Amino acid sequence: MAAPDHVAVERSPAGNPASPGRPGTTRARAQERAKRGSLRSRFRRDWQLLLMTVPAIGLLLLFHYVPLLGNVIAFQDYSPYVGIKDSPWVGMSNFQWLMFDQSFWDATINTLSITTFQLIFYFPLPILLAILLDSVVRPRLRLFIQGIVYMPHFFSWVLVVTLFQQMFGGAGLLAQILRDHGFSGLDIMTNPDTFILLVTAESVWKDAGWGTIIFLAALAAINPHLYEAAAVDGASRWRRLWHITLPGLRPVFVLLLILRLGDALNVGFEQFFLQRDAVGRDAAEVLDTFVYWRTLLTGEWSYGAAAGLVKGVAGLILILIANKVAHRFGEQGIYKRS
Repeated sequence: MAAPDHVAVERSPAGNPASPGRPGTTRARAQERAKRGSLRSRFRRDWQLLLMTVPAIGLLLLFHYVPLLGNVIAFQDYSPYVGIKDSPWVGMSNFQWLMFDQSFWDATINTLSITTFQLIFYFPLPILLAILLDSVVRPRLRLFIQGIVYMPHFFSWVLVVTLFQQMFGGAGLLAQILRDHGFSGLDIMTNPDTFILLVTAESVWKDAGWGTIIFLAALAAINPHLYEAAAVDGASRWRRLWHITLPGLRPVFVLLLILRLGDALNVGFEQFFLQRDAVGRDAAEVLDTFVYWRTLLTGEWSYGAAAGLVKGVAGLILILIANKVAHRFGEQGIYKRS
């Protein structure tokens, strides 16, 4: 059959005939429409769940993101009597003074030293505790042990420090036992040389059990058939731990490690504030207490805001670096690679 004299030719938006072998803008538009349709369908399906998150999002915006606007006082000579609007601008002067303040660098060194020590000797303990709890066969015994190790998390730092004072203070139980046996008394609570060991021991006792919850959930997600197949092949308990358990925990471990590095400059306030006078500023001054003493007690609001802003930016940089390293090792990190 002969072809007609006039054949309609599909043209691209530029006016040239579209190549039949190349995907044109029609396919891209179809994909975009399909994507919008998928979003609309998912919204219609999950709008009740999204509505339930509105209060949480509102609280997050109100108490976390809106206060970020107050960081503008780091660039001002702020006075609460005149407010942010009428406080004079000083540019980077507060940050320049901060860089030459030796007390700021002392607090930074203390913070990084305590963080590094706890990262090595405290961070792996919840993993080990979770593996030990997971190996307990009897469910009742496992629940009993979990309740015991979780309980200190709900104690306040005032109570934790008080308990350690009663145990390891100059008039505590340990010192009394040593004196009863002819030895000299021991006061760990006022010794600046062992302060880093003291705060790490307090953190382990208080939060190590609570930290096992995430790793126990990760252990529960590992396929039990992998252990059965490994046992059939003759793998010992240590082999199964090394080749199944630890690889299964690695994504969660990397994620928590990244978040811990991002929080490296925030080792806590109450724990160090309560013990600062006992061991001295040189041992117990960290960035959180530094901001408190240099802001609330002296009225240098802009100076404290500058220190807090530097701490936050440094934490963000550490998170980005650690996440990039995680991507290099094939892990997802806190967000996917583009």
